Amino acid sequence: MTFIDILFPLIFVVTCGFISARTQFISPAQLDGIRFYIFNLAIPVLLFLSMYRAELSDIASARLLLAFYLPVCVIYLLIVGIMQLYRKCTIKEAALSALNGTYSNTVVVGLPVILAALGEQAAAMVFMIIPLHSAALFSLTFMLAREKDTRGMTWLKPLFLNPVVLSISLGLIANLLKLPIPTLLLSGMDWFAKPAIAGALFVLGASLVQYGFRPVWFPALILSTVKLLILPLGVYLTATLLMLEPLQRQVVTLMSAAPLGINAYLVARQLSVQQAVSAGSVVLSTLLSVVSLSLWLAILSV
Repeated sequence: MTFIDILFPLIFVVTCGFISARTQFISPAQLDGIRFYIFNLAIPVLLFLSMYRAELSDIASARLLLAFYLPVCVIYLLIVGIMQLYRKCTIKEAALSALNGTYSNTVVVGLPVILAALGEQAAAMVFMIIPLHSAALFSLTFMLAREKDTRGMTWLKPLFLNPVVLSISLGLIANLLKLPIPTLLLSGMDWFAKPAIAGALFVLGASLVQYGFRPVWFPALILSTVKLLILPLGVYLTATLLMLEPLQRQVVTLMSAAPLGINAYLVARQLSVQQAVSAGSVVLSTLLSVVSLSLWLAILSV
């Protein structure tokens, strides 16, 4: 399986959404209905099921987690600082920019690439990292993006009422409690969540008509460069310093080298900030990842 085989379906669905909106095949009202279903129902159900079914008992390698999350968090905070000090952005804008530069499409792109390149034995390590990925970065983003006049811990209320964070939290709790969910209900929820990824990509493409890509191409390119080159380099160096085994180093590096995940755009919509940049960064990083992932595979094979 080539990178084109993996990435073409993503690009195809985004393009279909763009053309549908551009030609007005789908009206703005219809798009709003699709957007509401995908972002408030289908994706939360998908995230709940992913967390509920995750093998949390496998999360045992502290060095493996540290090699991935330490550079992710450091680069996240560096982007926040740079955006505030030099670009004079608000903390909310800076937090979204940091998310756009560090959040990986681990499921749709990262996992298929790793399986194709490294085989089935690498899958277990992927699932050690995935369960904490969205929860950690989304929580950090919502915490930083809270309103300045929010007092005490009341800023947690919108965080945990957010469909994404709420679904991840409930899925994690149900997993930890080993809550039995009937097979029939799980099957129904699977069908409910099936349109989530394709629908999100379709809406993303349609949204590019609304926001326009040309005004945001430069910040999208900068963030894509951070996401595809600088972040994986940080992960690779950290994994090397921690003396991870070659296969472990390859897995964490390729996971961090995946393009920006579609859920970053969802968070941007939830916070009503950096929506155009997030949409553009998802599309551009996905396109550029064909080249960057090939580069990282070549480096890791040496």
